[in-house]
Amino acid sequence: QVQLVESGGGLVQAGGSLRLSCVDSGRTLSDYAMGWFRQTPGKEREFVAAISRSGSSKSSADSAKGRFLISRDNTKNTVALQMNSLEPENTAVYYCAAKFSLFFSSSVYVTDREYGHWGQGTQVTVSS
Repeated sequence: QVQLVESGGGLVQAGGSLRLSCVDSGRTLSDYAMGWFRQTPGKEREFVAAISRSGSSKSSADSAKGRFLISRDNTKNTVALQMNSLEPENTAVYYCAAKFSLFFSSSVYVTDREYGHWGQGTQVTVSS
């Protein structure tokens, strides 16, 4: 059973950086493609970034390009989202998600309905 746990959220001033981490306390993440999504009250969950099972392919939302970087370390069973130059509009709950992708090592997935496993989320608040 995949059990995702996010950490690294918090309060930061505009222009600052945060590094979110996602670990699987249940089993290895190396069989899964991973993604980061975010959600604010009253809005639908929004894609932020995704990485393939092998780490060879990545995708990010236009709003994240050049500022947010997704990475993974399968030896440490973790996925990270480095967020730089944060803006108040980035305030949201950020979720880590996993999609079983054993036979598609280079595929990335950008819609939330493709993911079967989710963490509990971590709050990111960016003050102006």
